[in-house]
Amino acid sequence: MPESRSHTRSEPRAFTELQLENGWRVVVLNDPVNLMSYVVMVFKKVLGFDENRARKHMLEVHEQGRSVVWTGVRETAEAYVFSLQQWHLTAVLEPDEAR
Repeated sequence: MPESRSHTRSEPRAFTELQLENGWRVVVLNDPVNLMSYVVMVFKKVLGFDENRARKHMLEVHEQGRSVVWTGVRETAEAYVFSLQQWHLTAVLEPDEAR
């Protein structure tokens, strides 16, 4: 009996396909529950931000109601959203339409 093999073609991926793959952003929304110091701590732990960057994004959330804290591939963005939600922050995944 002949051995069955699956053949996969290696074709260059279209530029737009790569754009869509990398076109996701993690957005943290303001909420009335979490203290500002807590949000800074979570940004440092989950996203690896230094103190200044964490404070900058926390202030954006506080003053503007939202902050884009990360952009990139969907799988990683989903993981960050999940982690931030586990820390009780309001985080959502959005397509990055600026790309």
